[in-house]
Amino acid sequence: MGFNKNILLVSANRFCDPYPVYPVGVSYLKTYLTRKDPSLQISVFDFNISSLEEFAATLQNNKYSHICISLRNIDDTNIYAKNCFIGWYREIIETARKNSDASVIIGGAGFSIFPAEIFNDIRPDFGITGEGEESLYRLLTDPVTSEYQDIDGLVFRNHEGVIINARRKNIDSIELQFEDSLVDFYWKKSGVLNVQTKRGCPYNCIYCSYPIIDGRRVRTFDPERIVNELITARESHGIDYVFFTDSVFNISNEYNTVLANTILKSGLKIKWGAYFSHHNFDRDHLELFKAAGLTHIEFGTDSLSDTQLKNYNKSFSVDQILENSRICNETGVYFAHFLILGGYGETDQTLNETFANSQLIDSTVFFPYIGMRIYPGTRLYDLALSEGRIRERSEVLNPVYYTAFNISLDDLKERAAKTGKRWIFPDFDNSEIMIRLRARGKKGPLWEYLRQ
Repeated sequence: MGFNKNILLVSANRFCDPYPVYPVGVSYLKTYLTRKDPSLQISVFDFNISSLEEFAATLQNNKYSHICISLRNIDDTNIYAKNCFIGWYREIIETARKNSDASVIIGGAGFSIFPAEIFNDIRPDFGITGEGEESLYRLLTDPVTSEYQDIDGLVFRNHEGVIINARRKNIDSIELQFEDSLVDFYWKKSGVLNVQTKRGCPYNCIYCSYPIIDGRRVRTFDPERIVNELITARESHGIDYVFFTDSVFNISNEYNTVLANTILKSGLKIKWGAYFSHHNFDRDHLELFKAAGLTHIEFGTDSLSDTQLKNYNKSFSVDQILENSRICNETGVYFAHFLILGGYGETDQTLNETFANSQLIDSTVFFPYIGMRIYPGTRLYDLALSEGRIRERSEVLNPVYYTAFNISLDDLKERAAKTGKRWIFPDFDNSEIMIRLRARGKKGPLWEYLRQ
């Protein structure tokens, strides 16, 4: 394989519900590669901004040595739509083959869940599972086939078939420089940019793929660097809202305290949101985070039934959910609850408990998902396998959902309406509201305007 240090990083994602998501993974890759080897010539192509025809023209007009494609999502995680994106990714690979002699490498969160299945389906030259920065750097700069087995997370094919290398170590700190060519588009369309403060998730929710993607060991990134990156984004592009995309932000409040104090010490005026668990949550930390700019919390609540919380292997109770909601309202931080209705162990009684308990929470929005998307490597996958709902991994590459019993969406909506609270079901079309609020210069996730 020839190597001319001319590399194209591609964000394949074009799923925009509820808004297009800044491809922060690609930015982390570019920043890491550039810092490690400034001689690398790295360009970025984004399918939220450009078309397949423009991709072909880009390849024809440039001689790349490597085309590195990030696959963020497998599907839309909506049981009523079940849109699978593998066919789209296959089109991208086919276009790359027709218009370039470059080596094709794939990675990203979606690929990391189904590495063997996707590798066999769309047939790139290489894949990288999990954290990709150092593995990609080694593959790009040391293309010696005899050493492929030494690259963590590398997926490749040899005479034995598809090989998936284990991941033995992770990056403990990383830097981010936002891509100038993308920032203005996402700031206008989404009103938010994404940043990671930590990777890894130690929790054991039965359905979740985060530990598969990022590992279970939590790695926190340098708070000074993060704040400097935010200061640069504010000064260069006027960015004053970011979302911390950690799997769960409040995994490590000792670290978060340092981060919040670093923001405060810098004088940076920025608003931010994050995913929170009800575990490891208290008023003192919330007040500090708010002082440092926290405005929005997205709680992975999942259920308002203690029976279901145990079934889902959550580490908190309904009483904690109610208390944390009260604290948020008293502190003045917007919050939303993301729920799963009809998942493993759900009964009509536990659904009634969820709807009844929702009436005890004021000034919030409930976002219910129906059923649980089955991913390999999770406890839910093992349960579905043992119950005969699925027979093998390949079946769940296309969306397969676990529902405890037949659930009527109309019935769920009727029950939700009786609570007097704001429930936003998967078929809700918020595009008109989003466009109107963005036109008024509103930033952030915007669901606070739907609260009830």
